[in-house]
Amino acid sequence: MKEIYYVYNNEAIASCILLTILNSVEKLDIARSCLILPFLLDDRTINYLIKNEDTKLNLEDLIIDQSRLFVSFNKRYLSLLPVTINSLVLLNKGNQIKIKDYITYTKTINVSGQDLGSRFHKIKKSIPSFLSIIDDYSTEQLYKMLNVQL
Repeated sequence: MKEIYYVYNNEAIASCILLTILNSVEKLDIARSCLILPFLLDDRTINYLIKNEDTKLNLEDLIIDQSRLFVSFNKRYLSLLPVTINSLVLLNKGNQIKIKDYITYTKTINVSGQDLGSRFHKIKKSIPSFLSIIDDYSTEQLYKMLNVQL
């Protein structure tokens, strides 16, 4: 099962997601970047975000309303942490991003006009909702609310 999970959630799609996020925000701290993939590589979360894209979602309400999605968040976080780190390293070595105090996008490759499949299309469609949900919280608050245990 773990091998199938890794093939489904790999550095290629993760890199595209991270580049799309960085194309939308000016900068991203490294700890916050580690929370992206557990949200956006979970099909149930994506379906929920797309279904409710016209609703102003709040993270507290989302966690309560969709508690089944967040019971396994820490497990997804730990499973996807190596994928996140590998993707960031690949993007940094490929001069797509710069990592210092924050991660910034160098805008060498723009994935926005590319056809990268139906799964990525759904994920990309949910990114504005995702960003609006996490925007109101500090990284520390997000880690506490999502019960991430390192």
